[in-house]
Amino acid sequence: MTIEGSLLGREVVYPAHYDPRLLYPIARALARAQLGIDGNALPFIGHDRWQAFELSWLNPHGLPQVATATLQVPATSANLIESKSLKLYLNSFNASVFESAEHVRLRIAADLSQAAGALVSVQFGVPAIGSDDAAGNLDVQDIAITCYGPPDASLLHADADSLAEEALHSALLKSNCPVTGQPDWADVSIAYCGPRIDRAGLLRYLVSFRDHAEFHEQCVERIFIDILAHCQPQQLSVHARYTRRGGLDINPWRATPGSPAPNAQRAHRQ
Repeated sequence: MTIEGSLLGREVVYPAHYDPRLLYPIARALARAQLGIDGNALPFIGHDRWQAFELSWLNPHGLPQVATATLQVPATSANLIESKSLKLYLNSFNASVFESAEHVRLRIAADLSQAAGALVSVQFGVPAIGSDDAAGNLDVQDIAITCYGPPDASLLHADADSLAEEALHSALLKSNCPVTGQPDWADVSIAYCGPRIDRAGLLRYLVSFRDHAEFHEQCVERIFIDILAHCQPQQLSVHARYTRRGGLDINPWRATPGSPAPNAQRAHRQ
């Protein structure tokens, strides 16, 4: 399915009953091909962790129930799930009766797995708010920036004569929805082992996404591929935590095989 066929940017009718047909999958293959990624031999592991804050349904007595949920889609899935369709899908539970919370959880997991083309995990609850290491804060640099898009990978540099193992953070990642043009805001954490990455160049590179239009998951994959190509780390992990929209936030993570998954914690802006 293509972006043009989605419900993004269109007036829609509020769903009156549970309807899994509202979910709109978008193939990952096209955007990955533009980055030179072979879909049969991904250079990374990872997942897309969704945090849902607006979930409700009716119990057998008609009494509304409310919950939050964490949904995790593997990066190996054939499709990503378009965010507005996921919001509408979850809203379709609001006026529908389910026997128990577990029936709701299993139904969501089955529907998302079908749409993504891979096993999606669903758990009630969302992670607690965590903290970042101030020592790796890229945003304290007093540097001049003139490039706000398209993303400029030539800004990335690393010193092959100086090896480092560090985690760097920025709250300045911003991109735009490729259909509506609405801004998407994120904190991003980059952990690596290898030639020391130039912090000024890395911050300038991240800011160069500011006027760029691409889905969250695709932005993170672009960042991963560009850093891998231009800085040549032996290990690399890129984790973005986007702010909430419509009761949903998304947290894509991509890393070299063997890397530990990031702690499932929320950013302060989430």
